[in-house]
Amino acid sequence: MMRLGIIGLPRSGKTTLFNVLTGEDLPTGPLAGGGRFDVHTAVVDIPDSRLDALSKLLKPRKTTYAKVTYADIGGLQIGSGREELPGPLMNQLEQMDAFLHVVRAFDDPTAPHPLSTIDPARDHMAMETELLLHDMLMVDRRLQRLAEERQKGARDHGVIDREIAFFKHLGASLDRERPLRTLDFSIEETQILSGFSLLTRKPVLVLINLEEGEAIPVLDVSDGAQMIGIQAKLEMEIAQLAPGEAQAFLAEYGIEESGRERIIHACCDLLEFLSFFTFNEQEGRAWTLRQGSSALEAAGAIHSDMARGFIKAEVIAWDELIALGSIAEARAQGKLRLEGKDYKMADGELIYIRFSV
Repeated sequence: MMRLGIIGLPRSGKTTLFNVLTGEDLPTGPLAGGGRFDVHTAVVDIPDSRLDALSKLLKPRKTTYAKVTYADIGGLQIGSGREELPGPLMNQLEQMDAFLHVVRAFDDPTAPHPLSTIDPARDHMAMETELLLHDMLMVDRRLQRLAEERQKGARDHGVIDREIAFFKHLGASLDRERPLRTLDFSIEETQILSGFSLLTRKPVLVLINLEEGEAIPVLDVSDGAQMIGIQAKLEMEIAQLAPGEAQAFLAEYGIEESGRERIIHACCDLLEFLSFFTFNEQEGRAWTLRQGSSALEAAGAIHSDMARGFIKAEVIAWDELIALGSIAEARAQGKLRLEGKDYKMADGELIYIRFSV
C-alpha cells in the first residue's frame, strides 16, 4: 500500500488537500494546526475505471480497490531542519513512500501567509531547504561515526573507507543543494542507505494550491520533483458532493478529471507503480506493484503460498479481455497467455496464478 505524506508551510492548504483526497471534513483555516506537530491519516480506495469495467463484465460478488494511505503532517516548517527533527515527526516522515508538498499560490486575508507575502517559488525552496538541512545533519553524523569506527578497527578498513567515500559523495550533492533523489544508486549503495532516514531521497509531487482561474506559476523543479496545479478549496467542495452532483459540477467547470484522481495517478507515475487485477466469483481486486516486477512477485503480493508453489501465470490485458467479452472466449482464442515466473508484469493486466503447495 502506498503511503503519501502531505507537507508544506503552515496555512498552505495541507488539510484542505487532505479533505480533497480522503473525503474527510477536518477543520481548515488559520486555527487548524498552526504549525504544531499534528498528524491526520486516512486509508482510501484508489479509483480505477479499468477495475470497474472488468467487474461489470465478470460480475464478482464484491470489488476491492487498491488502497493508499494519506497522512496530513503538520510541524515541518522553516527552521525545522537546522537541528534534529522531533522523534514523532521523524517517525511519520520516514514511513512515507513520497511527499505531497503543498505550495500556496492563493491570497486569503483571513489566513495571512506566515511569511507575509505570497511567493510560491520561495516557499517551495524553503521546504526543500529544510529537507536538505536534515539530510546534511544525518550525513555528517554518519561520517563522524565511520571515522570513530575506523579508529577503533571494528571493521575492515577497506569497507569503512568505501562507505566514507560514499557518504562524502552524498554530502557533496547536498552541499550543492541537489536532493538525493536526483542521484542513481547501485544495489550495494541502496542497501547501505536502507538504515538511514534521508528525506531528500523520497519522491516529491509539488502541488501548487491555486486561486480559482489562476495560472500555474513558473517554478524551478529541476530538483527531481514533479509539479501539478490544484484549486484545493474548489476540489474540497466537489469531493464532499454526492457522486452524481460531483460529475455535474466537474462538467460545469470543464474539469475532465477530479483533483483526487489526478493526484493519485501522478503519484503512481512518480513512484513507478503499476496496477494488476485478479478475479474469481467471490472478488475482483486491484493490486499495486513496482514497475518491472515479475509474475512471481505479483503472486507473492496476492498470497505467499502462490509464490512458493508458483507454476505458471495466465495473463491478459484488461482492454483485450473487455473486447473479447469473457474469460472463456479469451481461452478459446488463445489470448490468455501462459507466462513463467520471470515474466515482467505490465500495467492493467489480469492474472490467474497456477500454483501447487
